Order: sequence, then C-alpha cells, then structure tokens
Amino acid sequence: MAVTKKVSHENLRQKYLDILINFLSTKKDENGEDDGEEILRISSNTIAFPVVDENGEDEFIEITVKVPLGTKDEAYDGYARQEEYLMKVKEKEEKAKEKAKAKAEKIERDKKLREQKKLMKEKNQKS
Repeated sequence: MAVTKKVSHENLRQKYLDILINFLSTKKDENGEDDGEEILRISSNTIAFPVVDENGEDEFIEITVKVPLGTKDEAYDGYARQEEYLMKVKEKEEKAKEKAKAKAEKIERDKKLREQKKLMKEKNQKS
C-alpha cells in the first residue's frame, strides 16, 4: 500500500534523525568508554546538544532535519541550491578582494598626499 507524500517525508525525516541521534550519542573515547553527546529532542524535526566553546562557555548546537518540498511547479533541487550557494560565496570573495584592493589604493594615495603636504609645509617653512 502506497503512503502519502507527507507520511513518506515524515518517515524519511525520522529515519535520518534517528541516524544522527545514534551517531552523535554513541561515540566512544580512546578507552572505549561512552563519550557520546547528550541529545535533546526539541521539536519533531530538531535536535540539540550542549557543547563548550573555546572560551569555556556553555553553548548548544541545533540540527534541523527537513525534507524540502520545492515549489508548486518544480521539485526541490539540492544540486542547483549548491551551485547558487557556491556562486554567492565566489561573488562575496570577489567583492572582498575588490574592497581590499580599493582600501590598499586609498591608503597608498593618502600616504602620498601626506608626504606631499609634509614637503609643502617644509618648503613653506624654508621660505
């Protein structure tokens, strides 16, 4: 008997939540003792676990598992989303490089301008 798309998505989401929970909670340390994360189920599709950051502060990591539906006319395409993301990252990097280059040019211009002003000031003092 076929299940509805909604039930199919719920089952798929639950399967991968179970895999993540099992993976994160059953880690062993070098002595073979249980060293897994304390997993907290905070919603039907989200888990969280406590961690400590590099400053010794308590934080939480949250992982949400969802099966995206796409649009009415088009199925969700993870590969297309990856391409969009990579293009955005590349665009950001290019903008950052342009900004850094413009800043370096401005610093150089300002340096030359200060040198010129200094020379003019020295010239005026000699006169």
